[in-house]
Amino acid sequence: MSKGNKKLFLLDAMALIYRAHFAFSKNPRINSKGLNTGVMLGFTNTLLEILEKEKPSHIAVVFDTSAPTFRHVQFEAYKANRQAQPEDIAVGIPWVKQIVKAFNIPTLELDGYEADDIIGTLAKQAERSCYTVYMMTPDKDYGQLVDEHIFLYKPAFMGNAVDVMGPKEICEKWDIENVDQVRDMLGLMGDAVDNIPGIPGIGAKTAVKLLKEYGTVEELIKNTDQLKGKQKENVVNFAQQGILSKELATIMIDVPIEYHADDFTIEPPNEETLKALFAELEFRTLSKRVFGEGVKKSKIKVDEQLGLFTGNDKPDATSNNEAEQDPPIAESEALDTIYSRPHDYHTVEGETAIAELVGYLLKQKKFASIQKLLQLIPIRLNW
Repeated sequence: MSKGNKKLFLLDAMALIYRAHFAFSKNPRINSKGLNTGVMLGFTNTLLEILEKEKPSHIAVVFDTSAPTFRHVQFEAYKANRQAQPEDIAVGIPWVKQIVKAFNIPTLELDGYEADDIIGTLAKQAERSCYTVYMMTPDKDYGQLVDEHIFLYKPAFMGNAVDVMGPKEICEKWDIENVDQVRDMLGLMGDAVDNIPGIPGIGAKTAVKLLKEYGTVEELIKNTDQLKGKQKENVVNFAQQGILSKELATIMIDVPIEYHADDFTIEPPNEETLKALFAELEFRTLSKRVFGEGVKKSKIKVDEQLGLFTGNDKPDATSNNEAEQDPPIAESEALDTIYSRPHDYHTVEGETAIAELVGYLLKQKKFASIQKLLQLIPIRLNW
């Protein structure tokens, strides 16, 4: 295979999952079973965009695990500022993994390392084997990995077009001399997203200025005698914190994993499994996009993880038993949801209007209610 068609895409799963979560946060996609499918829909749409438009020859999707990494060992507060994972993401991750596997795309994860490290290692290995590599993620940290044949592929989002960045674009964006200085930038100014402290008093503009003069965090620390005032005081007092911050921001490229081209080659999807998943999720439009038809009733082999989606207990991982069953939805076009029925929205404000609404609902045989608490407002209703 010539270099012209050796095109590897490495997808940062969690970054894309969070992106899908936020894209649908104001307009949740709830199916007829009450399942929020925004994460699954957003991720699958992104994956299809790559497969259809970029036509990679090789691909993999890389996940983080819940296990602590070497960065947590170095710095206990690493990412400690992050909020608890949203429920729809926790629910959506197993679905996303099943969708990726149904596309016959490999999923990778390794305890002790972040997806960044796995992608960085594979990208460098593949480049040495004459591949053009695209790291698909909105994460700015990946800029340090960009090379002549390794690109940061930032997906389209909220009206912004796809942004493919090579060394020139990364250096221009950060205002640095070489991509390796991305690590130094983060070492100096820190990274609030990952709770990397940096050196107090140094922001992006100051970091750029210092790196233009000294090149690296280490060289800056060696030349503190040339600094003045509070800046000198901070660099001297927080020198080790600056070096630690740079280490925390450094993406590893020597993770114990190897790139074997045959394992990453694009293959046709498993139609039966993918159709069953799309039917369960009620992805009628996606099904037509992929298969050119609606999801039809068929016999499928049940994956050991399918219990996650049907409410059944997960079979023992060592079991070789396979059962056949009808997909949960025989014909997804027949489903009637909030998106297919006409409906009106009304704003109810004030005690009188709320009391009238409650009185009206009490007269109905049944009704559905979804509460979203925005602010605690004490209201007393008099009947």
